[in-house]
Amino acid sequence: MDTTTAMVGGSVLALFGGVLLLWCAAEVSLRLRVRRQGTAAVATVVAEDDVLGRLDSAPLLSFSVPPSVGGPDAYGFAGLVIARPRGHTPLRRPDRFAPGAPVRICYDPQRPSRVVLAAGEVGRAVVLDLLWSVLGVGCLAAGAGLLTVAGG
Repeated sequence: MDTTTAMVGGSVLALFGGVLLLWCAAEVSLRLRVRRQGTAAVATVVAEDDVLGRLDSAPLLSFSVPPSVGGPDAYGFAGLVIARPRGHTPLRRPDRFAPGAPVRICYDPQRPSRVVLAAGEVGRAVVLDLLWSVLGVGCLAAGAGLLTVAGG
């Protein structure tokens, strides 16, 4: 392999792997924080009319948010919120997320559109998080290897 190609390929792989690892760490941290410090609620899966929405594996959820003391909060949320949960990435939507089905969630009271599925609803999220992390480590290692070979 040409030295320039190895340097560029190694840089791209290392950059992609590093960014993927940072994204995974930030996403897992956010989901854990919302589950621990967020407000628990029950949401309803909303039916989607458009084709692209039905292809998304994360269900569209609808839930009510009580008004904050003294009126709506800083983001203007008080009433009905429609959002997709973070961190739900199976290849196809499970049958338990059929339209009208109740789903236990946790949401951030400061930003109600930041929603995560409750711990019992998650399923194989740990496996998927590990898969993305292994992909990030693999790309980072391959990029570092290419950079080492090209540099030496």
